[in-house]
Amino acid sequence: MLIAIMERKTLVPKRIINIFGKILYNENSQSWSKVLFKKEFVDEFPQLKEKRSAFSYEMKYFRTKKEMLKAVKNLNEDEVMPVLVWLYKEKEE
Repeated sequence: MLIAIMERKTLVPKRIINIFGKILYNENSQSWSKVLFKKEFVDEFPQLKEKRSAFSYEMKYFRTKKEMLKAVKNLNEDEVMPVLVWLYKEKEE
């Protein structure tokens, strides 16, 4: 289901957030696809505690830094602030 951009309200943090976390294995999809927000993140966005609310996200993962920098440069004043996420494959123990 696609949500019209006009129906979205941007969540904006009060401060810069820098959090490290893990991606969990999801048995239903048989993939490493479950991301849980840490307490510090949820504390920054108390709206995420509203059980009756619905939230969505848009994810863009660029192939190169050049593509990403071009997209950031083209952000308009009224657009949402992007969240940077780095994906790492952890060493097996």
